[in-house]
Amino acid sequence: MILIDNNQIMIACIFQAMKNNETEMSVFRHLVLNSYRMYRKRFHKEYGELVICNDTKNYWRKDIFPDYKLNRKNKMKKSSIDWDHAFSMLNSLMKELEEVLPYKIVQVDRTEADDVIAILSRVSLDEKVMIVSSDKDFQQLLKYPNVNQYSPFKKEFIVCDDPERFLIEHIIRGDYSDGIPNILSDDDAIINEEKRQTPCRSKKIEEIFQNLGEWSQKEEWKRNQTLIDLDFIPEQYESAILEAYQKEPKGKRSKLLNYFIEHRLKNLMEYIEEF
Repeated sequence: MILIDNNQIMIACIFQAMKNNETEMSVFRHLVLNSYRMYRKRFHKEYGELVICNDTKNYWRKDIFPDYKLNRKNKMKKSSIDWDHAFSMLNSLMKELEEVLPYKIVQVDRTEADDVIAILSRVSLDEKVMIVSSDKDFQQLLKYPNVNQYSPFKKEFIVCDDPERFLIEHIIRGDYSDGIPNILSDDDAIINEEKRQTPCRSKKIEEIFQNLGEWSQKEEWKRNQTLIDLDFIPEQYESAILEAYQKEPKGKRSKLLNYFIEHRLKNLMEYIEEF
């Protein structure tokens, strides 16, 4: 299966449209659909069909850590991009595509695309899996021999020689982009402008590696492990994701032609067999 980190793909398309001063749904629709076509064409023969993996709101991780991704919201407020308009287009397009596309679209309340991708990778050990995402978090999933990752941003395959070490170091360092501080720092070290994270340099990381048993008992470690380690997804969400994946797509290939005609997707018409 080809697991599409859909929020990342759509945000990239929004940036591309904005860069060209295009804010119309027609441009956004074309960019998103062409992205799906491109990745399906490249990977379908070896990896099978697309699975569109969506984010939802009110992530379960915020129950564990209320500041989770809060720094992203603050950055968006300062951005010159009209994110309300952008997300309105995103949500409207997904409603359209759910009715038309012949691919499974997995979206489960309170989960992220990360959760969907992790669970489907974990249970698909008898088939090859391609994760289409630039998110470094997925390197931990490369511990499964059937799983590979392609970065749309770098336009290259991601290689991780030691996924287990990567995960441990990721837990130690935290994830600034998600507002998760390193294990030496307070919960609000990133979000609080009056605070700074305690430096976590290579020498300190090696010291922690030598004493993992001791460090793994600390609350800061448990905080980061629960938020970062994709093996810690609560069972209730794993079950819900698998249930959603079992549902057949609402869309069919037979619907694509009329959809393309309706929305004047002339440039995609000649490639309709690649969807």
